[in-house]
Amino acid sequence: MYMPTHTDQIALAQLARRDTLPLGSRVAVRVAYAIAVWTTRHRTRLALRHLSTAQLDDLGLTATAARNEAAKPFWRP
Repeated sequence: MYMPTHTDQIALAQLARRDTLPLGSRVAVRVAYAIAVWTTRHRTRLALRHLSTAQLDDLGLTATAARNEAAKPFWRP
């Protein structure tokens, strides 16, 4: 499965803002961008569930904050 990178998300966001694209293409790009963002959020939140206390400390997160973030659905920022 393809996992979008931050660069991919930036490129999709720039494409979505272009007024020169036909309406159908702009909608398709915006949908692709949303899916890329949602996929990244989902993957990141799954990874948070598996981090040790030491790793969370390195990130500056408490176990409670990590649990709260990991519990969010992918569509919530």
